Amino acid sequence: EIRFYFSFHNLSLEILEKLIMNKGYEKKRAKLLAPYFPQTQGKSTLATEKIHPQNADQGEGQAIGYIESRNQTPAPSAAPAPSSSKYHRGRSGGARDERYRSDIHTEAVQAALAKHKEQKMALPMPTKRRSTFVQSPADACTPPDTSSASEDEGSLRRQAALSAALHQSLQNAESWINRSIQGSSTSSSASSTLSHGEGKGTSGSLADVFANTRIGRSWGCRGQEKLKVLQVIVSPPPNKYGNCPHFTCLLSTELIFLTTGVPVSSRVSTKIQQLLNTLKRPKRPPLKEFFVDDFEEIVEVPQPDPNQPKPEGRQMTPVKGEPLGVVCNWPPALEAALQRWGTTQAKCPCLTALDVTGKPVYTLTYGKLWSRSLKLAYTLLNKLGTKNEPVLKPGDRVALVYPNNDPVMFMVAFYGCLLAEVIPVPIEVPLTRKFSFYSARPEENKGGTSLPDAGGQQIGFLLGSCGIGLALTTEVCLKGLPKTQNGEIVQFKGWPRLKWVVTDSKYLSKSPKDWQPNISNAGTEPAYIEYKTSKEGSVMGVTVSRIAMLSHCQALSQACNYSEGETIVNVLDFKKDAGLWHSMLTSVMNKLHTISVPYSVMKTCPLSWVQRVHTHKAKVALVKCRDLHWAMMAHRDQRDVSLSSLRMLIVTDGANPWSVSSCDAFLSLFQGHGLKPEAICPCATSAEAMTVAIRRPGVPGAPLPGRAILSMNGLSYGVIRVNTEDKNSALTVQDVGHVMPGGMMCIVKPEGPQLCKTDEIGEICVSSRAGGMVYYGLTGVTKNTFEVIPVNSAGSPVGDVPFVRSGLMGFVGPGSLVFVVGKIDGMLIVSGRRHNADDIVATGLAVESIKTVYRGRLANYALPYNSPPSSFCPFVCIGPVSYKTQGSYWYLPDCFRIIMLGSLSPMLLFLYSSGMRLPLPSSCILFLAIGVGPASVMVGNLVAGKRIAQAAGRDLGQIEENDLVRKLVFLLLLSEGAPVCTATCLQLHKRAERIASILYEKGHLNAGDNVVLLYPPGIELIAAFYGCLYAGCIPVTVRPPHAQNLTATLPTVRMIVDVSKAACILTSQILMRLLRSREAASAVDVKTWPTIIDTDDLPRKRLPQVYKPPTPEMLAYLDFSVSTTGMLTGVKMSHAAVSALCRAIKLQCELYSTRQIAICLDPYCGLGFALWCLCSVYSGHQSILIPPMELESNLFLWLSTVSQYKIRDTFCSYSVMDMCTKGLGNQVDVLKARGIHLSGVRTCVVVAEERPRVALTQSFSKLFKDIGLSTRAVSTTFGSRVNVAICLQGTSGPDPTTVYVDLKSLRHDRVRLVERGAPQSLLLSESGKILPGVKVIIVNPETKGPVGDSHLGEIWVNSPHTASGYYTIYDNETLQADHFNTRLSFGDAAQTLWARTGYLGFVRRTELTAASGERHDALYVVGALDETLELRGLRYHPIDIETSVSRTHRSIAECAVFTWTNLLVVVVELCGCEQEALDLVPLVTNVVLEEHYLIVGVVVVVDPGVIPINSRGEKQRMHLRDSFLADQLDPIYVAYNM
Repeated sequence: EIRFYFSFHNLSLEILEKLIMNKGYEKKRAKLLAPYFPQTQGKSTLATEKIHPQNADQGEGQAIGYIESRNQTPAPSAAPAPSSSKYHRGRSGGARDERYRSDIHTEAVQAALAKHKEQKMALPMPTKRRSTFVQSPADACTPPDTSSASEDEGSLRRQAALSAALHQSLQNAESWINRSIQGSSTSSSASSTLSHGEGKGTSGSLADVFANTRIGRSWGCRGQEKLKVLQVIVSPPPNKYGNCPHFTCLLSTELIFLTTGVPVSSRVSTKIQQLLNTLKRPKRPPLKEFFVDDFEEIVEVPQPDPNQPKPEGRQMTPVKGEPLGVVCNWPPALEAALQRWGTTQAKCPCLTALDVTGKPVYTLTYGKLWSRSLKLAYTLLNKLGTKNEPVLKPGDRVALVYPNNDPVMFMVAFYGCLLAEVIPVPIEVPLTRKFSFYSARPEENKGGTSLPDAGGQQIGFLLGSCGIGLALTTEVCLKGLPKTQNGEIVQFKGWPRLKWVVTDSKYLSKSPKDWQPNISNAGTEPAYIEYKTSKEGSVMGVTVSRIAMLSHCQALSQACNYSEGETIVNVLDFKKDAGLWHSMLTSVMNKLHTISVPYSVMKTCPLSWVQRVHTHKAKVALVKCRDLHWAMMAHRDQRDVSLSSLRMLIVTDGANPWSVSSCDAFLSLFQGHGLKPEAICPCATSAEAMTVAIRRPGVPGAPLPGRAILSMNGLSYGVIRVNTEDKNSALTVQDVGHVMPGGMMCIVKPEGPQLCKTDEIGEICVSSRAGGMVYYGLTGVTKNTFEVIPVNSAGSPVGDVPFVRSGLMGFVGPGSLVFVVGKIDGMLIVSGRRHNADDIVATGLAVESIKTVYRGRLANYALPYNSPPSSFCPFVCIGPVSYKTQGSYWYLPDCFRIIMLGSLSPMLLFLYSSGMRLPLPSSCILFLAIGVGPASVMVGNLVAGKRIAQAAGRDLGQIEENDLVRKLVFLLLLSEGAPVCTATCLQLHKRAERIASILYEKGHLNAGDNVVLLYPPGIELIAAFYGCLYAGCIPVTVRPPHAQNLTATLPTVRMIVDVSKAACILTSQILMRLLRSREAASAVDVKTWPTIIDTDDLPRKRLPQVYKPPTPEMLAYLDFSVSTTGMLTGVKMSHAAVSALCRAIKLQCELYSTRQIAICLDPYCGLGFALWCLCSVYSGHQSILIPPMELESNLFLWLSTVSQYKIRDTFCSYSVMDMCTKGLGNQVDVLKARGIHLSGVRTCVVVAEERPRVALTQSFSKLFKDIGLSTRAVSTTFGSRVNVAICLQGTSGPDPTTVYVDLKSLRHDRVRLVERGAPQSLLLSESGKILPGVKVIIVNPETKGPVGDSHLGEIWVNSPHTASGYYTIYDNETLQADHFNTRLSFGDAAQTLWARTGYLGFVRRTELTAASGERHDALYVVGALDETLELRGLRYHPIDIETSVSRTHRSIAECAVFTWTNLLVVVVELCGCEQEALDLVPLVTNVVLEEHYLIVGVVVVVDPGVIPINSRGEKQRMHLRDSFLADQLDPIYVAYNM
């Protein structure tokens, strides 16, 4: 029978897929049906004929027959009606395919029933019937959606069910009855799984089963197949199967109703009931065709796992801490301790505050603290109201609103309140981006978020419930609060009306001598209220009594072994939690000196707290894992620190699972700096129980406490199991020490006060005098938290001492060590198992620790997913958001709220189902990037906590003008070495006037016209430049064409003339004849030149008036240059930019009128033009001009000039330096014989717009070291098209620094610093010091967000001498704004206009000190973005490949690489014999493959000088590529590796 069904099934697929014709189908069908009814063939055919016409008339989706029986009486079939369900439509393949599929299954059913039509069934079919009273564990299951067009797992299950049903219907009836009597079941696997009852199938009556019966045709399989079958549909009796599960199964009964309406007796199974309930269930909308939701597994009610681990230990007993010692000098109250130290040790330092740079700004002594607190207490009680109606009375509550960078004022206010016996309530300043406090309308909030301020309203609710009407703050903070138009403080949303009191000393009244505060022994009266935010976002105030405050200080003093006069460094928030307890309370009790490091300092200098420990020799430091992480990231910036003085490094969030790795990594890094392993002391705290446990400082040399390696699976069931097999499913936790002195601890179950077993996880409860007293104003919640009486397994109390719930989950391990594994607020109950949010955070961090996401910037939630309520969808968010607390951790309630509001814009969203084998049934992960602040840095799409990579030069000062009229400023030298031309300012002025006059007369030019200056390097070019300025024209300096190569050089001149729209050309007579020669006519159209004027013979005419620009922003000159990518670009330089540029260079290089400099540069663009033409006139120093082309005739010219004139500062290009290195490197003895000495050179600056060529500069320094050149003298500059001078070494400041970076990381746009000699390391040199007035920031070129220190990004610049924009024929405003006037997408500098240089680089803070006294920020240039090669998804810089190739063979003079149709082309210049060309090919291919993992496509060997190089010595790779494609290289050998 099984073979029979599958044969028909395959036959139906064949006709559907057009594998057989209709005639073949008829033959195969007849052959398959013949063995089953050879005697009744006619009758069966008649039945088929009855069905076929009706099927043809009805169309798709209609029923064959419909008979509804009411009150157990069958009725005739109603007229067929079309199905209204849109999900039951057939596919568009045509009616003929559907007809054949219907015929097959109809005839199969008829054939199966024909064998049993004469037999009478006395009992129902023996499938298990479900109990009407017992609910199945799979009641919530739902079959896969049958409306999807794709064949997935659900369709396969449907086919299996259909096969099983037909197989069941074709079995022998007698065997069914026998098996039924024996009590066995032959139902399908699905039915067996879903049934509970045994043997109840024989007790039901047919009347009950056929109470509501109808027969119809429905779609039993996926929409892709649309099989039409006959099935029986039974409705359940009322109120009996109403809650039965819904499953669809296909069954055949022994007798059915045909279209004639003749009923035939039959038996049914429970599956018919399931079928009806399935059809009654409303259809779910179809999901996407590419996604299949396993809906049954999501909504399935979880059942206890029989294999789940269970606790096996004995019931725990409360653990007691060490007795609280009695010290004779402990004060009776904390106020008494302040009075004692304030009167007897008045000059001892109490608290030191730091400014934003990390330097100590104020030290509060104990005498000042006592006197100022006394004044504040007197003012609060006597000066705020009248004598009869005071504003404050003892016992009233006041709010303390102080910023986190002002611990001094907060400390004075806190102790002033204690002395006045009023209760302080410290809160945050209502100006954070966490809430939009002051407007109910989001669109009115300026600078805040547009979301509802639920957190702010909760703070207001706390203030209102405490009855607070007075707020203490500082004058600076009060001025920063938002105000109304009348100048009053706005009414914050949800806050009570407050009266603001400024507590600065000048506003306080001095107390009379006879007035003293009431200092009594500590009792149970409230001392202060500390606010706490719950998981749901509600804010509660934990009231701490005076005796609890004193007892807690005593316990901390004993546990930490504090002694008088010690120094502690606090990085925590001093207004709450451990920061308040140690730095504000316990410190006063023990006369400690606290160094408070605010969070704002940590943002700019993450290593500041380590520096404070080193400077002040601190004994104790209070930090979080965040601060350890930041110190490790900034460790390279400071190496000379020592932590040997630390005896306790208290990690206050040591209960987090990621604290283990933080502590270990910090210890391994700083152990070489004196940090002792026993000094690391994690602790666990909570607002209710205060300090729960803390690890005591260990004895040097003693073994450290062990770690607990726990099974994550066991933890999810609340059981402790040691994991020794799979590291991926293990959680390593460290202990948080022992119970506090004088305290007692027990572990109770989270759902009740029953004590846990020794191997069971529960909530930690503490009984001690040093703990919270109540939630202020919340009596009901207080009883459940602060008055817990643990009970044993029998329900009997184990004592009468009340315990306080800490909200921490953990256990007590061997040696009474306390281990914390999570928090109650972070508990996610999913599928009956408890998962901790911190464990999920730790798992996310373990993927790639430190480098991937910043620690603490992960949050996760459990969101209810439809019904039933016990099922949850875990929701994990990763990334930085603006909704965070002062410590940069997520403000969880607001995050939860904005997620539910749909106000989150995720950067990436992933949905996971249980098919992906995650530990949680279904997860939704979002990667966010919203409002990243200065402490978070975007690295690609990842975030790391570091300082923003930005640097700036010193400020530009005002320059005094000097009388330089008769001063010699220019001296031109040619190849002979003798001066051929000189010029003073007066001579230059007269020459410029004559040129301006001839422009008016011959050129007939107007102000603003462009004039091309076509001169060889010399003083005539300078005079023509200033002549254009005198006439109001815009000069454009252009390199003259080469007389022997007009075909290649003249088109560039012509292009600049056309693009600049020049109205005139100023030149010499020789060049004018060259422009109009026959040779020039063959290259360009000489007839269309603009007016050409030669300036050799000028008339002696005086200029009537010198043009003065109306505004400094007017255009001064155009700077045209061909970039290394072959692009001709011109930038506009204003008069203001020219003045700022000259001023910055003068300050950086100290160019005064008595100085002499030598310039061996081309004077046509960039910094070379500024040094040649502008700086000498501005500063008055003498410039010795050496044209670079003269070195081809006299290679000694430059060095001999520097030596002869005793030049201290000289400027050159890479081409000049390379020429001297190659030509004079082996002639050092000749240089000595000529008397050339370079010992007087202070700076030798290489002017370029590229990455510094470290190999060339080092070779130059080493070669000429023997003639006195200092190795520290050689440096580089950096400029670009948008700003010609960004960096220049200058005379002051530290020497250039170098770093080694990993070449592999560089290809991934990352910077990883390595040691010298590391494999795949690249040496980078600093590109000079940043010029005065210049600001530089490193930006991600895609997101336009700032990146962190030592992270790669595009260099953006802001300075007064930045170019105004591009000069093009068609003004492209979009390109202009993107390159010259762009903004950051976020950050503090988002409002600043920046110019994009187009170069990749990074900023690194060094250990050196700049001229300003601050630490020096070095800028490292990596390469131009336009030149990079994108190969295999990685970014390669051509210079790296070229350097590797140049080292392979001594005969390679030069090398250049470029890409052609995704192939790497390497062009090498061969300086040896041509027979060596074949030897170069394997060497080149091997070195590129081994060092860069690239396959060279083409190797071209050419003669020397073929690779084009511009005047700055930069390779023109795009010109080389064009010549290669045009077959103009005339190569020696070409090797193709296609």
